[in-house]
Amino acid sequence: MRKTLPPRYYLTHFHEFLAFFDGQNAPLLTEKAKAFIERFHQLDADKQCIIARAANRKYAVIDRSQFNYDEINAPQQQIDALIASGWFDTIKNAEQEALEGVLTKDALLSFLASMGVVSGVKSLSKSALLARFLEIISHQGWPEDMPEHDYLHCAFIEPLKYLLFLHFGHTRGRLNQFSMRDLGVMRTRQDAVNDVARFSSLQDAELAWFYASQRALINSASSDELLALATSELPKTEDVAATVFRDSFLFALGTALLEDEPTHGLNVLGMATSDKAREKWVRESFKAGEVDKVKEVLEGYIDEPPSDTFLAFAEDFYARKYHKKRTSALTDMLRASQHTLLIDESNNQQVERGVMAHYERQGKTCWRTENRLWLSLFGLTFWRLLYEEDALVTEFDRRPTSIKQNNFYQKFELHIEDLLASFTNKEDLAAHVRKAAAAHYGKVNSMFMWSSKILDPIQALITHGELTVIITLLRMMARDFASLKDGFPDIMVLDDGLRFEEIKAPGDQLRRNQLVSIQRMQQAGFDVGITAVEWYRDPNQPYVVVDIETTGGNSSNHRVTEIGMVKLVAGKVIDTYESLVNPERFIPSSITRLTGISNDMVADAPLFSQIADDIDKFTQDAVFVAHNVNFDYGFIKQEFARLELPFRRPKLCTVREMRKAKPGLPSYSLANLTAHFGITMERHHRALSDARAAAELLNIAFEVSS
Repeated sequence: MRKTLPPRYYLTHFHEFLAFFDGQNAPLLTEKAKAFIERFHQLDADKQCIIARAANRKYAVIDRSQFNYDEINAPQQQIDALIASGWFDTIKNAEQEALEGVLTKDALLSFLASMGVVSGVKSLSKSALLARFLEIISHQGWPEDMPEHDYLHCAFIEPLKYLLFLHFGHTRGRLNQFSMRDLGVMRTRQDAVNDVARFSSLQDAELAWFYASQRALINSASSDELLALATSELPKTEDVAATVFRDSFLFALGTALLEDEPTHGLNVLGMATSDKAREKWVRESFKAGEVDKVKEVLEGYIDEPPSDTFLAFAEDFYARKYHKKRTSALTDMLRASQHTLLIDESNNQQVERGVMAHYERQGKTCWRTENRLWLSLFGLTFWRLLYEEDALVTEFDRRPTSIKQNNFYQKFELHIEDLLASFTNKEDLAAHVRKAAAAHYGKVNSMFMWSSKILDPIQALITHGELTVIITLLRMMARDFASLKDGFPDIMVLDDGLRFEEIKAPGDQLRRNQLVSIQRMQQAGFDVGITAVEWYRDPNQPYVVVDIETTGGNSSNHRVTEIGMVKLVAGKVIDTYESLVNPERFIPSSITRLTGISNDMVADAPLFSQIADDIDKFTQDAVFVAHNVNFDYGFIKQEFARLELPFRRPKLCTVREMRKAKPGLPSYSLANLTAHFGITMERHHRALSDARAAAELLNIAFEVSS
């Protein structure tokens, strides 16, 4: 049932929003923010509704004619009173972005007419009118005699923006997130919120707001404005949270200045403390000829690295530029760690699945792990510290503060070490993870997505891995989560022992985050390698050629009435499968005339749910082939989805293969191709007959291309 909100929901949400500033965040309020809150609480409920409605708008300009809400008594009179008391003023005070977002074409024509601009403007688009209007007011200012209009500027926008920033922790937060939460559109973590301040002091909060708001303006700033910012006094920040915003601003400003003002750009980048700003400074300074200076700086970073990620960059850059090493660390790792696998080309859209199927045919057990294994293990191991001890500032925060600021280990070192020391054997760790999963299953978190099988790869890792090695990597992640939050190998393989593999298809590159994660895993003691895939046509690769008949052409609304499958290995039919299917709906007479399948024929046929296991097993580890494959595959996938079951196979289309193998034919329909190549069809539009015909076409296509 669709959720609805009560009439004055937005006012309730606004009071909830303001209540955030009653506790630990109260000391972060500026005088203007305090005055805004105090004045708002002095308003009666109807006027509060107007302000809350306006605050929910995307722009700081409103059209008062749109504020005739039934739940507000005499809304226009309320607006007049709010204008008189300074809550709203003229749109002359509005920012350009607000004007662009709110003014209609008719309003623009009216304003231009008041400026004497009438000729040739009615045919212009709104964007052209807006550009003309903004150009005029930038040079001449607003007209003294404004035409009558309903637009008002929200005079309270500046303190409101600051409050929104404090509450949400960034400049993109909007009040409609409360509504999205109540409607169930957005899931939040109300249970993980404690009354904690977002910044350590008012000064840090104001600095964070300054840098965040300036960062938002950089992309639209002129060269002169950028230079003015770069040459102004840019105060330092002490608070870690505020420094994040300063670094983001400095990186954006420095990068924007590099082309026209490279010296100023490098100076600005040199003030930042983030890894990406440091790397940018090193690269650009080296290109600018500051070879000795860069060398000295790199040596300092290598001796005292700010992070694992930056250390990997610094060592690699230093070796290549100053020791004349010809290859990068990424290339070296690819060459040293990789082995090559020949995988059937049908897996070119899901290479990891192809490698796993290859290993599974050899009797090995595989899991698709990537980042999810490690993030879920980390999150479940340290759940209490992450989501109870280090609570979120608001329910809308996605990540705990210590993860966002990358100081989790520094903040909880004793707790982390005590917890890791408590895992004296594998079962201790496994039981701890199971307990956390059982207690918190389904709760929103920033680490991983829940699934019913989330514990399977974790249990395999703990069972077959070395406990000390696992604990070592968990400690590494705790110490520098920013460097080890991603880049982990694609698969985990259990054979004689446990190993991890990063899969690279032809043309794939190893990224630096992958280099860092693989290096740290190897340092911890894991067996990690890189598997380079080369494509070929595997003669032992099974292909299952499928044809279905349906009640209609749309998989969302129609159902399967018959399925036929032919399994090929090395071009030979080794098995077939066919079954009528009760579609649980009426078969139109037009479909019966086409296929010959009637409602009586399927009345006693099995439901799809009763043959789903057969289809799953028959197509396991095979390439799903069909003539116009997306039609058949889409229906089968949808039928499995109705059962809340996954269905994923590599696909191949005989239409496409025949176009490549036999170009220039007048038609590539199944009927015309079978006639052209003399392929016998017992009954067109019956599933197994069509599947057999498509299987012969597949063999023809493969013979030509081999």
